[in-house]
Amino acid sequence: MTVARGIKTPIVKVNDNLVEIVTESIFLDMKNKDYQLNDKDIIGITESIVSIASNNYASVDDIKDDINNKFKGDNLGIVFPMLSRNRFAILLKAFARAKKDLTILLSYPYDEVGNPIMDVDTLNKLNINPYKDILLEEDYYKHFKDFKHPWTKINMVDYYKDVCKSEDANVKIVFSNNAIDILKYTNNVLISNVHNRNKTKELFSKDVVVYGLDDILTKSINGSGYNSEYGLLGTNLATKEKVKMFPSDNQQLLLEIQNKIYNKTNKLVEVMIYGDGAFKDPVSTIWELADPVVSPSYTKGLEGSPDEIKLKYLVEDKFKDLEGEELEKAIKDFKEQNKDLDATLGTTPRRYIDLLGSLCDLISGSGDKGTPVVLIQNYFK
Repeated sequence: MTVARGIKTPIVKVNDNLVEIVTESIFLDMKNKDYQLNDKDIIGITESIVSIASNNYASVDDIKDDINNKFKGDNLGIVFPMLSRNRFAILLKAFARAKKDLTILLSYPYDEVGNPIMDVDTLNKLNINPYKDILLEEDYYKHFKDFKHPWTKINMVDYYKDVCKSEDANVKIVFSNNAIDILKYTNNVLISNVHNRNKTKELFSKDVVVYGLDDILTKSINGSGYNSEYGLLGTNLATKEKVKMFPSDNQQLLLEIQNKIYNKTNKLVEVMIYGDGAFKDPVSTIWELADPVVSPSYTKGLEGSPDEIKLKYLVEDKFKDLEGEELEKAIKDFKEQNKDLDATLGTTPRRYIDLLGSLCDLISGSGDKGTPVVLIQNYFK
């Protein structure tokens, strides 16, 4: 039976020894709940405490300085940002501090992960085609000025405009699903979507200055934190003037945790860092994966994907006349004899780290349960 346990830890602060905190918290939980570790158990560590312990923070001014390093002049076009107070608003604050003439191109009626920005029924009644029509700010306020996000109860257009105004920046908001439309306003383009960023970048010719969020703060600015691979992707609000960066270069941390547990228990566990789970909320229809990946770092034993088959197919069709031990043996033999299964029998292929990271995120409740470490046992049995 697979078991996932949320492990409570002390509150993690800057420069804390995360190897000690993670391992000792697991050993204490084992003692209190009377269980043992096994080979191939998995330890998940939420990305937030990794960044906190390693002091991986950057200020609004650090971001501002790198934006000015990348873009000349005083105008900037921001393409397809996420609608998020915690994820993007503080980045927008930095952009508005750097450049005083901003144009924000918002996809509609949803952002990349499914946050709505307008009422779809009204959109349809107006015969507006999101695939080809451009809406200007005046169009939005004429038809959708009273729209609020169903969960936050905030109008994000107003919110983003207020962020820019707080930095004395002029801002124009345009609604389009064609990234190239930003060129009507500026040749300085900051690609701000997460999962389709590379495709969006490819739409622009070489005479346009194009960077993505993943190109900003890929190295330290003024002694700041950074992420060499993902830049500003995966950042989160820390204070009004500071963001927590997504973890960067943490393989050594995972190996030290793995080795310490092996030295104490003689069990070889796998260790991973996880952020958002890769699942879509069925009620809000919002895709929860706002980070660039589910797991930025993991030990080698978590590479690959499971070889799975649809048990219900075997039980209800191929072996419908078998029961009990005979049925279990038939399924086991089938798996051994059909390692290269036809795609019609296999489940949707997903990587171990995405499945396990999503499980960790559900167990830890995105940090709300005070269990930033998750122990998963018997997953590979």
